[in-house]
Amino acid sequence: MVRAEATRSSARRVSPKRLSAVLELLREARSFLELQRALAGDWLPAPPPLDDDRPDAMAPDLFGDLPDPSQDPNLSPYDRVEALIPEDSPLREMDSLQEVFDWLKDTVLVPIDENRINPVLGVGPEDADLMIIGEAPGADEDKTGEPFVGRAGQLLNKILEAINFEREEVYITNILKSRPPGNRDPQSEEVEAHIPILYKQIALVRPKVLLAVGKSAGNGLLGRSSALGTLRGKFHDFHGLPLMVTYHPAALLRNPQWKRPTWEDMKLLRTRYDQLVQA
Repeated sequence: MVRAEATRSSARRVSPKRLSAVLELLREARSFLELQRALAGDWLPAPPPLDDDRPDAMAPDLFGDLPDPSQDPNLSPYDRVEALIPEDSPLREMDSLQEVFDWLKDTVLVPIDENRINPVLGVGPEDADLMIIGEAPGADEDKTGEPFVGRAGQLLNKILEAINFEREEVYITNILKSRPPGNRDPQSEEVEAHIPILYKQIALVRPKVLLAVGKSAGNGLLGRSSALGTLRGKFHDFHGLPLMVTYHPAALLRNPQWKRPTWEDMKLLRTRYDQLVQA
């Protein structure tokens, strides 16, 4: 296996049309700054140089800082999510889920990748409108290389059927692609290493709605440390995509009293899904 280091950075891509408009505004600002320098002397810093030959780059602002594309509402949600992938990650250049899987199975990002039986990327249509995201594979998933295949997976299938979905209609994945030992909670460095893979999956599949099952999955996506009770029952904005968080099926097996609130969440999910797909 090849060992890779996961790093974070902001992307710098934007459409040529938007870049042209931004550059025009920046030229006007430069003219203003140059006038101010002429009037006030050399105490003002020189404006950052323009680079008109970078069609795929974001132009710097007046202070030389580059904007964060993941927060740009003018970009599509999928471009915003893909902008979260570190610039030096090989995921940036991949064009298919198969290419992602081929890289994943031969790459060690964190120690748990060295001890897995199989990497668990995801299953489902590559153009699914609904993506379900768990936290990590379990023992059954590690053996088969497929997410949600044990008792929790069987319950997930029943939950989907209750709101008129077949498992084969949705794309199912996890934040972590390798099983943590003893099914412990994912560690922060593991989430940081693996979540760019999930970002790439979202960018390639282009779902209309996301469903995170479990507190770890919800907090991992939203960058929070909240109780599940404060996350569920509503939609969150995940870089322009609606994200619902609800109980993990494994938690429902241990706590049947949570089935009712899960049912309420799933009805909300189905309503939003129908609105977006039929629009």
